[in-house]
This record gives sequence, structure tokens and C-alpha cells, in this order.
Amino acid sequence: MDDEPERTKRWEGGYERTWEILKEDESGSLKATVEEILFQSKRGRILKNSGQIRLGMMRHLFVVIDCSKSMEDQDLKPNRLTATLKLMEGFIEEYFDQNPISQVGIIVTKNKRAEKLTDLSGNPKKHIEILKKAVESTVCLGEPSLYNSLNLALQTLKHMPGHTSREIVIILSSLTTCDPANIYEMIQTMKSLKVRVSVIGLSAEVRVCTVLTRETGGSYHVILDESHFKELLVTLHVKPPPASSSSECSLIRMGFPQHTFSSLTDQNAKPSFSMALLDGSHDADLSLGGYLCPQCHSKYMELPVECKVCGLTLVSAPHLARSFHHLFPLHVFIETPIGNPPQKRFCESCQGELKDQRMFTCPFCQSIFCVECDHFIHDSLHCCPGCVHTTL
Repeated sequence: MDDEPERTKRWEGGYERTWEILKEDESGSLKATVEEILFQSKRGRILKNSGQIRLGMMRHLFVVIDCSKSMEDQDLKPNRLTATLKLMEGFIEEYFDQNPISQVGIIVTKNKRAEKLTDLSGNPKKHIEILKKAVESTVCLGEPSLYNSLNLALQTLKHMPGHTSREIVIILSSLTTCDPANIYEMIQTMKSLKVRVSVIGLSAEVRVCTVLTRETGGSYHVILDESHFKELLVTLHVKPPPASSSSECSLIRMGFPQHTFSSLTDQNAKPSFSMALLDGSHDADLSLGGYLCPQCHSKYMELPVECKVCGLTLVSAPHLARSFHHLFPLHVFIETPIGNPPQKRFCESCQGELKDQRMFTCPFCQSIFCVECDHFIHDSLHCCPGCVHTTL
């Protein structure tokens, strides 16, 4: 405990008069104050996520879900397990939307053991289908095992190339863990292999999780309610973490197969199985179409995927384009007042008149944007329309 850095707990701080920030305007309305709070929240998120912070482009993430007896508690409705699995379905969709060339695997731990629910895969449909089945079939038993969960994930992650981001997110409900060996040695192993471990607690803070996340560079948060749970998943773990300065740099060979489909009237057309048959997938039926690996001509029904025959990463060009903004994040626009007296200005994006007292200027092309377009550009578009227009 002596090595623990000093950190002031929330209840040890001074008494906060949070209600004093709410001020009425001349008409007695709080609308202006609420809008200012929302603006500062969104602006803070942009400043935090933008700038010259280079993020990882390819991620390998294992999500460890506690399925111990404590997951039957009903502080989340209908219980912790069902609420967690439902939130995980939304998380998987958001994750692959922001990280289309990354992979996810799911591990469950209960009764002092850990087992894989899904292997590392870039197919979101597969994960969501298994999560929906797990809602009905999973039985909560005994205690979780952090050591066994980390060890099981490590057996796969240690073989991943060094230029990728290797991560583990643990959703922990229990306040205890039953481990067959010294977990602090496992923590040092994770640290040496540069595996980033984060924990979301459903009950209370546990010291071993604090040490685990601190040593591996992860984050540790305890939820307040279901909405806070969802916010933690989306804001902290959907976007990739900052790339380490010591991470390896290497050229990655990728294939860009086009979807081919043979007509039933083509005499030379022969239906064939997809390589997903090796995983026991239901999508491995005989078919005339699919994506053919440009190197070994193995067939796959969905992208992205790593070819099981030659190991080539198969992606589509839109997948790569949507991941590219993580390497070169969009710069922050400069907030400037409209002026007094206000000049009649229009947003370069939506062409709407700037009636607010704020406008945001691109430091390179000097284009002017309104508040809503500033948020949309940084959250979804990831490129300045003015800069794109000038380069065309």
C-alpha cells in the first residue's frame, strides 16, 4: 500500500456547490446555462480526442465478462449479466464501425475458470449472434478468476504482431477473485508484453484491479448506473488508445479482393465452400459468389478477415479509409467570437447563418463553421470540408 500514489477520493474533497453554476437569464429561463454546459462538455471531448495524438489503427481486443454469482444482482435491470450482454451488443457494433480492420474476442469467467465465448474475429455478426444466445443460456456460478482470464487472453495476444494494439477490457462484478498462481507475476508479464488492460467495475473498487490497470497503462472505472456503464464502454474503449512511442513500425501486406459472383447460367461456374467452414460458421454453405484472396484464391463471404491459408489481411478500401483518420487526427478548430457589432457570416458547411456568438475557424484553410458542424466534423467526418475543397 506504501507504493500506491496518493489520490484524493471524491468524498474527501471540499464540498461542491454544483447548483451555483445554474443561473437564470432575464426571463427566468435556465436554457442558456444548460446549453453552455452541453457545449463545454462537447468541446472538451473534441479537445481531448483531437490534436496530434496518433492512435492505433489495428487493434486486437479481448473482452472478459464476469459471469460469477454476483452477476445475478438486480441493481442493473433485469440483472447485471443481462444488462452487460445487451450493452456489449451495442459496443460491438460501435467498435467495428470505428475500427473496421480490428478484431475482438470474448472471454467469460465463472466458477474459478475462464473460457472463450468467441475467438478473435473481425465479424461483428458472429459476436452479436453468440451474445444473444448467451443471454438465455449463461448460468452464473461461483467466483471469477482474473489470472485464468488474463492467461487465456495472453495465449492469443502474445502471437499478435508488435505494430498492433493488444488490449484486454475486463467487466468485473465480483469483489473477489480465485487465482491458481501469483497474479502480480501475471501483471508483470502483461506489462512486459505491452498488453493494455482496463477494468470496468460493477460493484466497487478492488485494489488488485487498480494495480493491474496502473502497471499496464489501462483505465479503471466503477459504474454509477446503466447509462454511465454505456458511456464508459463507448467513450473509453470504442476509439483506439494512443499509440506508444515504442511500438513497432512495419509495412503491412494487405489484399483488396473484389466480390465476384458467377451466374447460374454460366456453365463453368462451380459452387464452392467458404473458408469460414474451418470455424464451423453457418455462413460456410455452398455458394457461387464471394471474396477471393488475390494471393491464394481462397474464398470468404465477408471482409475484413485474415486469410487462413496464406495469412494475408483482406480488407476493402472503405474499411481502410475509415481507419486512416486514427493515424492522422483532425486538428482542432480555433474558437473565435463573431464580433461586436456582429457581422453577417455563414457556415462553410451547412451554409446556415451564424446566429450564435461563436464560430470555429480551420487554422489551415480559414473556413468558418458553426457549433453543430464543428462537432459533426470532428466526431463523424474526420476531415475539414474546406481543406478537401481546396485540394480538389
